[in-house]
Amino acid sequence: MDPVKYVYNRFSRKLHLLRDHRVAAPMSSLTSSAPVRGLKIGIIGFGPFAQFLTQTMIKQGHSIRATSRSDYSEHCARLGIPFIRDMDEFLQSDNEVVLLCTSILSLSDVVKSMPFQCLKRPTLFADVLSVKEYPRDVLLQALPPESDLICTHPMFGPESGRDGWHGLTLMYEKVRIRNEAVCSGFLHIFASEGCKMLEMTCEEHDKLAAKSQFLTHTIGRVLAEMQIEPTPIDTKGFEKLFEVKESVANDSFDLFNGLYVHNRFARQQLKNFEVAFDGVKHKLLDRMNE
Repeated sequence: MDPVKYVYNRFSRKLHLLRDHRVAAPMSSLTSSAPVRGLKIGIIGFGPFAQFLTQTMIKQGHSIRATSRSDYSEHCARLGIPFIRDMDEFLQSDNEVVLLCTSILSLSDVVKSMPFQCLKRPTLFADVLSVKEYPRDVLLQALPPESDLICTHPMFGPESGRDGWHGLTLMYEKVRIRNEAVCSGFLHIFASEGCKMLEMTCEEHDKLAAKSQFLTHTIGRVLAEMQIEPTPIDTKGFEKLFEVKESVANDSFDLFNGLYVHNRFARQQLKNFEVAFDGVKHKLLDRMNE
């Protein structure tokens, strides 16, 4: 086998572990054909991923409102939803669910700026960040004790989910749930679209993500630094590596930084990568000296 393709396949198998590990039993309670009441959902951070999720939520009949540091009022107007600049007003708008779609690096500052005393009811808070222990800990420390918390990671985005979410994975952990009806209604957003509903702890997620998502981003960033480009004699293995490089290039370096800084397992994976690279290099050099 092409050695490059062999390396790529090993990384692919690790990614499949995260996507397919311990998929929950059939979610009959979430995918039931019984009508589900529309939820009042407030979204904090209305970048491309939040906009992508919002389109499906609107289609399902949920009532959406958004806030963000940047001005997305025109985009929200096109979607037919309110954009609320003032955080006090946003939290007073009777949300049943507050969905945090901020960047990893900005989460702490955003949460610190939230006037939780403005909440009108016990509220379910959810996040969609690519690391899970960090937002869990930040939110548990800041949220009012009567607020519920579910941590989620949709293992897809605007590109992979552009033709629908069927078969794509949503990881989640019910960290603190009292209102099961609202929590089930939120999860139903993904289950009803055919997502694989994968329940696991935030710690387990971060262990696996360090071995798959972070490692993929690391390799892609290295290849980008090498400025690799297609050649007339590319193998299939190289084509796959180039796809990794191009895919990672579409994400910000802040995301990569967040995957490293706020996933405690990523540091060991970076060390493992360095040790493995040095081991391969030394084997080559030893053969040269034989």
